[in-house]
Amino acid sequence: MSKKENRFVTSYEQKTFSTEIEILVDKETGVNYLFHQFGNGGGLTVLVDREGRPIITTVFPEEE
Repeated sequence: MSKKENRFVTSYEQKTFSTEIEILVDKETGVNYLFHQFGNGGGLTVLVDREGRPIITTVFPEEE
């Protein structure tokens, strides 16, 4: 992967006036992350299934 390519792709986003929720997918590992921002605060965490294993996306859409 060249340095000019983005490593993460947004697979879902939901935005309101002061809140932003996004699911980001790491194109190298397939791991899904949840990003949540409210006002000036925010956080990022790995999405997991019921057994606590990271959610992995194996198929990526073509670059836009």
